[in-house]
Amino acid sequence: MAPKDTDKPVELMAETEQNKGDSKDKKKSKKSNDADPAIVDTENAMSEEDRELKERLETCVSTLINEGNEASVTVPIRLKALDVIVTELRSATSSMTSVPKPLKFLRPKFEVLKEHYGSIGGDEGTDLGDKELLFLRARLGDVLAVLAMTLGKHDERESLKFKLKGTRDYETLAKLGDNAAAADNNLGSWGHEFVRSLAGEIGQEYNARVIAGADPEEDEPFQDLLGMVDVIVPFNVSHNAEAEAIDLLIEVQRLKKILELDSIDQNNYRRVCLYLIKTADFMSDPDDYEEVLESAYEIFRKQKQYYDALRVAIRMGNEEVIPDLLAECSEDKLMKKQMCLLLGRQRINHEVEGDDDEEELNELIGNEKLSEEFLKVAQDLDVMDPKTPEDIYKSHLAETGGFSRRRDASGAQVDSARANLASTYVNAFVNAGFGQDKLMTPDNDWLYKNKDHGMMAASASLGLIQLWNVEEGLAQIDKFLYSSEDYVKAGAALAVGILSSGVRNDADPTLALLDEHIRGDSHVMKCASCTGLGIAYAGSAREDVMELLLPLVEQENSGPTTMLEVSLAGLALGMIYVGKCDDDVGGSIVQRLMEATDEELNHSHAKFFCLGLGLLFLGRMEKAEAMLEAIRTIEHKISKFAAIVLETCAYAGSGNVLKVQEMLHQCAEHLTEEAEHQMAAVIGIGLITMGEDVGAEMALRSFDHLLHYCELPVKRAVPLALGALNVSNPDFSVIDQLSRLSHDPDAEISQNAIIAMGLCSAGTNNSRVAGLLRQLSEFYNKEAGHVFCVRIAQAMLHMGKGLLTLNPIHSDRMITSGSALGGILVLVYSCLDLKSTLLDKTHYLLYYLTCAINPRMLITVNEDLSWRPVTVRVGQAVETVGQAGKPKTITGFQTHTTPVLISTKERAELGTEEVLSVSSVLEGIVIVRDNPDYEPIESSS
Repeated sequence: MAPKDTDKPVELMAETEQNKGDSKDKKKSKKSNDADPAIVDTENAMSEEDRELKERLETCVSTLINEGNEASVTVPIRLKALDVIVTELRSATSSMTSVPKPLKFLRPKFEVLKEHYGSIGGDEGTDLGDKELLFLRARLGDVLAVLAMTLGKHDERESLKFKLKGTRDYETLAKLGDNAAAADNNLGSWGHEFVRSLAGEIGQEYNARVIAGADPEEDEPFQDLLGMVDVIVPFNVSHNAEAEAIDLLIEVQRLKKILELDSIDQNNYRRVCLYLIKTADFMSDPDDYEEVLESAYEIFRKQKQYYDALRVAIRMGNEEVIPDLLAECSEDKLMKKQMCLLLGRQRINHEVEGDDDEEELNELIGNEKLSEEFLKVAQDLDVMDPKTPEDIYKSHLAETGGFSRRRDASGAQVDSARANLASTYVNAFVNAGFGQDKLMTPDNDWLYKNKDHGMMAASASLGLIQLWNVEEGLAQIDKFLYSSEDYVKAGAALAVGILSSGVRNDADPTLALLDEHIRGDSHVMKCASCTGLGIAYAGSAREDVMELLLPLVEQENSGPTTMLEVSLAGLALGMIYVGKCDDDVGGSIVQRLMEATDEELNHSHAKFFCLGLGLLFLGRMEKAEAMLEAIRTIEHKISKFAAIVLETCAYAGSGNVLKVQEMLHQCAEHLTEEAEHQMAAVIGIGLITMGEDVGAEMALRSFDHLLHYCELPVKRAVPLALGALNVSNPDFSVIDQLSRLSHDPDAEISQNAIIAMGLCSAGTNNSRVAGLLRQLSEFYNKEAGHVFCVRIAQAMLHMGKGLLTLNPIHSDRMITSGSALGGILVLVYSCLDLKSTLLDKTHYLLYYLTCAINPRMLITVNEDLSWRPVTVRVGQAVETVGQAGKPKTITGFQTHTTPVLISTKERAELGTEEVLSVSSVLEGIVIVRDNPDYEPIESSS
């Protein structure tokens, strides 16, 4: 039982095992001194088959290199030996689940084969006269290229060098007329891994040559590489590796070659284009960005997918191609209608001419049926009953909270004028587009419960309530246009503009009614008319409207009222020409900024003038460079602010990492005063990363850092940037962050956070946000400014009773609507100085949000645009770019019958094979046609 006894035998056992191992090792080392020890150790573990394969390969290698220099080993015999090696390698590398055996066994012979390859035909440059020897060298080059894939030194790109030499030999053989031998130069036969490895080395070699001084524009210095690219790309595309083919072409800066491929057909064009479009997000160079999207556009056109081609053209901002696209699909009338619906959603002012159905198509582009369809959806969902502001505030619920019980009963209540003004906005936004409410449409009592600018907001709210319904809306607004009260009249003028936002009418009532007021003398009428024109014609680039507004921008006489008119006119021009880079408008705005006095540039609304200039170049990237230079010459602190606004607007939605870094750099300086440019930079970070998921996620982390380490001005802008980044998308973590900031001791941070909560949840009826806002209205019940902000946030949250959205990104998160983003930016920039904008007299700038308001519905219609309820699945959108097979595009879906509501991160797909949709994206109004191949399933009786 003593431990000694039990220990000894174990030690002996261990010793004997070790001795056995030693003796085996000695035997093995005698067998083969030059073999790789790693392989030798496993020889006993080898199966009979493996041992046989190893011996066969070793025999072939020794025959190939003719170790004994025997005269009897002729070139044909050596070729046969090489054939065996080639066959073994090819059969093994066709699928790479583990390291193939032949590669493992040939590993010790790699250096020997390399030496032998160098000795064939003397110098590597000499052409061999002997065809057979040349063929031997070419094939050996291929074998070495495959071996070098795992054994070669990474930096030396040996695999590629051997393959290029082999290719040259094959070309020589072809010239000598030996086509059978030349045909053996088949890359694909070595398997996908080899092709992938080569593609990687081609990219490295290309960059090395460019760095060494070769001109990437010319093909001559890269002839050999491009020859291989021409083989690899079609191989990859035809073997479902489209993403790798595109990456290689981008690497060698020859993306246009993809358009010459025959292997892109109806089965794979969608995968190719989807990858191209998503790749565009990561292109920092504007020319590369343009080229990637241009390629996707051309492929869609070739495949006759005109709707998708139009989406890409809009994404590029290339509106000149619209007439050509519409003309090309002249036979498919439904496709044409669907394209016009997309143009209407994007607010593109295009006039169809010379078409049989031009009247109907122009109606669709002009959104003339939008109000009718929206009201039908509202009836279908049974939400037609008008809501009062009290239905939204739910004060009776708030009274139960602990805070109000402790409240001093005799405490000063919020002044009623401010409360009534808030109710006006809540009433307008909640009943937007429904044509009826309980405050304004029944009688005029409510109008006179407000004073001055409050009356203006009240009469303007009629425009929002009657949104898109021009005929009926004008009839209701008309009486106020002839009121004796200037403010009521101004509000009615603004209502006319709001009413026809995004809707084109033959009579063009907005311009006809507002023309005289713009030219008139009344200051308040001019301000209202400018704003009305900006909202009504956003994105339309109408010259007649520009000619009306330019004199206001250029007016000389100075004074506080003048600068307000100038700023609002500049902002309206920016909205009308959003993203159009118009020289006349841009030149006038910059000229006016240069000539303005310091007093004028210090005006609280001068920042809107700068925003007007920024909107002009929204999303146009490097096209804003010239204006930037001009702006920097202004000798006033506003030049910094204007430059950053212009730059961030120009790169909006581009995801450009370098610009984000520049903006973060701007925020690094610790300033407590004169830091408006830093606030603009923070909003700019949100603006640049908008619409691109990876960038948006990184921006959220950057905002956390800014809140920790920066001064107050930067912190004040962070909630606004969070709001702009998540419009109509109440993400849990973002709402959580904003909820914390809404209790910040700094009044401006908390007010901005409250409005950002409204922006994030706009039109969603999100119950969590509704609860938070009710708590806030109670928490701040003695702070008039805060309560007003809470009311505005509630108005946005319940906008259109949950049937509307402010999200500027649509068409499956591919296209950003310039006018919608412009409207949101007006609100965001107003919040940089709430005291002098929304909490003062220019609260009517809130109505600019109308440009971003759109129904979030999906309606399926027949060819004659009559409703056709269809089963659809709605679920969370899933990223499927570059994935193999046919992955599911949505997850966690529910099945509904149209019409249905779709939120920001959701996607819909048809749930039946009975019909086919004309558009590839199910959003808004979608035309469906019968599926000719559909066979109904016979139900067993």
